[in-house]
Amino acid sequence: MRLPAEGRKGKPPPWPLSRAFKRETQLWLRLWHTPQAVAWERLGWTDVIARYARLLVFAEQPGAPTPTLAEVRQMEDRLGLTPMSMLRLRWAIDDAELEERNEGKVLDIRKRLKAVED
Repeated sequence: MRLPAEGRKGKPPPWPLSRAFKRETQLWLRLWHTPQAVAWERLGWTDVIARYARLLVFAEQPGAPTPTLAEVRQMEDRLGLTPMSMLRLRWAIDDAELEERNEGKVLDIRKRLKAVED
């Protein structure tokens, strides 16, 4: 799945859990503007993202239990929030501008290699 580099546009979905704390709201807004949010929306993962935000806030507290930190890491992995998990999910961030810039360089390298062979 190709995800837009500029992230998901528009307002985030309504918070689906009980009343959100300030930090949960901040995370919620940030998460729903990531490229991965496009996939989450298609998959209907709204509740999962809310649980992740809630758990992350809990894990950020001093003295958070080690199992909580492990669960946050596992959720990040399952939600495509790490490079390796994006590979496993077969998600790629589509950056056409970056590809266009690199395209010219690739052609230039090919020309140089061809010149060396001749």
